Amino acid sequence: MNDLWRDYRSPGFFDEAFDDSGQARSAANALVRYLGEFGRTELETRRAAADLAIKSMGITFTVYSDAGMIDRAWPFDILPRPIPKHEWDRVREGLQQRVTALNMFVADLYADQRIVADGVFPREVLAQSANFRPECVGMRPPGDIWAHICGSDLVRDGAGEFYVLEDNLRVPSGVSYMVENRLVSKRVFPELFAQHHILPVDDYASELLDSLNALSPRKDVTPNVAVLTPGVFNSAFFEHVWLAGQMGAELVQGSDLFVDSDDCVYSRTIYGPQRVDVIYRRVDDAFIDPEVFRADSMLGTPGLMRAWRAGNVAIANAPGAGVADDKVVYAFVPEIIRYYLDQEAKLPNVPSWLCMNDTHREHVLANLDSLVVKPANESGGYGMLIGPRSTAAERKQFADLIQRNPRNYIAQPTLALSTAPTLIDGSARPRHVDLRPFIVSRPDDDAFVTMGGLTRVALREGSLVVNSSQGGGSKDTWIVADEEV
Repeated sequence: MNDLWRDYRSPGFFDEAFDDSGQARSAANALVRYLGEFGRTELETRRAAADLAIKSMGITFTVYSDAGMIDRAWPFDILPRPIPKHEWDRVREGLQQRVTALNMFVADLYADQRIVADGVFPREVLAQSANFRPECVGMRPPGDIWAHICGSDLVRDGAGEFYVLEDNLRVPSGVSYMVENRLVSKRVFPELFAQHHILPVDDYASELLDSLNALSPRKDVTPNVAVLTPGVFNSAFFEHVWLAGQMGAELVQGSDLFVDSDDCVYSRTIYGPQRVDVIYRRVDDAFIDPEVFRADSMLGTPGLMRAWRAGNVAIANAPGAGVADDKVVYAFVPEIIRYYLDQEAKLPNVPSWLCMNDTHREHVLANLDSLVVKPANESGGYGMLIGPRSTAAERKQFADLIQRNPRNYIAQPTLALSTAPTLIDGSARPRHVDLRPFIVSRPDDDAFVTMGGLTRVALREGSLVVNSSQGGGSKDTWIVADEEV
């Protein structure tokens, strides 16, 4: 062991690189040996090279809370997170099962609502859903797929078992950073990629484009695909530009599009109007069409929903898919899988208490100091209470919020999130991580799951908040071929 690993310990947590005895796990063995030959100077040189690559590649994100919403360089840790392929194969099957059932669930809610009539999913949960869109009732997207792109957040517990923490089915972000992390990692450790079989992630854009092309209402022409962005001030604008460039698609804002009298969507170009067949939208439902949703929206296109209902344009993710992107709905996913697929969930949920349930609510209110409380429809780590790190005043505030609107809150145990070695001041230190793989669903084919995903890391010691907007960073995720393990 050199200085990098000599003092590395992660007591009480499952560590991604080392077992409880301090031995490198099989998928991390080659990496640990290789980095064990580095001194602090060499590690600092590699880290500086990564920082330079990130700046030269223009990899940024925006934090809304910053004055002026200044772009920041993407926070990247050079020590990757290795996972063996045979383990990932089980995760992949669980994600495919999960997204298949969720698409069936959304399709049912906008059609016959059998799952509600059969008493499996509570009618009051649907009635109070912030993301159920009555305007979408009766619609049938191609293949009954509503959530074409899903990003499910995974965590490991102290025993190393993967759990699904939440599902993101509205406008999931982060896939560009997953791919760019790999490009930076290859620059930092080219020797490892030459010597070992680390499975690729750079096929995502082509898989996504194939899926979007399959949605086109015009089968006799090459589809014209557009990425709809809210604009340069959106925190994920880098990703919108990246996706359009990788797919060879148009990058458009709502004002770049119009719907003509034929109920078709056209983009304004220097060559005149050009029909758009498929829109990969990164704009929330409420803002995509001021004729139907928010009349004050400047981000959408009037008539877009009319064109979609007429079958003249495909939209991914479909409007209304966010009804399943709800942390209360999340708690019912095992039952949803059982109902539609007659199977048990291959990936477990984190145990959850629904504050709308009287018994659950009493338990939550009595144990706020030990639980994590989440609002049903927030993202980015905002609006949460992390009980063990909260103050009495914060717990009092959340107790009031829960009692005023119990449907809006769930609670979960404070998990012993797994850790991964992270370079801190020249030494490896354990930091908590999660993982967001991406699943692309397509008509008449199995869902595509990325080889790994975006590993997010809480850079602050002891922190469980991995979001980049709140001080988190990211790592390259290596799915290591079994012959290397």
